Amino acid sequence: MSDREHDAAWTTVIRPTGHWFDLRLRELWSYRDLVILFVRRDFVAQYKQTILGPLWHLVQPLLTTVVFTIVFGRIARIPTDSLPPFLFYLSGNVVWGYFSSSFTKTSNTFVSNANVFGKVYFPRLAVPVSTLGTSLIGFAIQLAIFLGFMAWFIARGAPVDPNLWVLATPLLVLLMAGLGLGGGVILSALTSRYRDLTNVVAFGVQLLMYMTPVVYPLSSVPEAYRPLVVANPLTPIVEAFRYAFLGVGTVNVAHLTYTAVFTAVVLLFGILIFNRIERTFMDTV
Repeated sequence: MSDREHDAAWTTVIRPTGHWFDLRLRELWSYRDLVILFVRRDFVAQYKQTILGPLWHLVQPLLTTVVFTIVFGRIARIPTDSLPPFLFYLSGNVVWGYFSSSFTKTSNTFVSNANVFGKVYFPRLAVPVSTLGTSLIGFAIQLAIFLGFMAWFIARGAPVDPNLWVLATPLLVLLMAGLGLGGGVILSALTSRYRDLTNVVAFGVQLLMYMTPVVYPLSSVPEAYRPLVVANPLTPIVEAFRYAFLGVGTVNVAHLTYTAVFTAVVLLFGILIFNRIERTFMDTV
């Protein structure tokens, strides 16, 4: 029997990746049920044996927003483009929360799932992709709370002016997911060899937040430093979100295009690195 006839006798034949661009995205799609199972597993395990459970998705951004309102709004008196400070900071926290959650959890893929990876075969990319789904549930909950507060402030006469750019919200979420997945899988490949990088991730994400207009509007950044902030691919996302729902700031299509291109490059590079490292990471993790 020839090798081809022998392979045809099996339903599925598992082979190692042959070249850099052997991404096997079709195989990942065929395991979509497993991805959904991972999403459910992570969401349930995250709040198992906790008192508040999924309510932590509400408590964390609300408490953070209150602290930001006191520290940056009342004490530092950072302008918020005439918006109520609470609503301004809550909008930034909702956007930033989805990216940081996706990025942080994805960056720990190899280390936290080494036991599973060593026992059974499935497309390894299913794990970081499922992380995006888990984080998306939290984002949906926080977005609903944000919309509730937005409606309350509008009823009180606050200068909030949502517009048709809200229809671009799925695109903004897709860009955040791409940045979180691409950057996260690159770091996951590195942390499989250099474990101390896991200690840098949380600190680095915190620093990146201050490079993003989460606690300040882009209009308040001095001209000398504005190109540095705009070079951050997350800046156009946050600005577009605030403009869409609150009507402050502007949407710069050129900046969003830059973010889209940056996201595509990082995502492609991350998947390529991830696929190469997964072949040998069990020897180093």
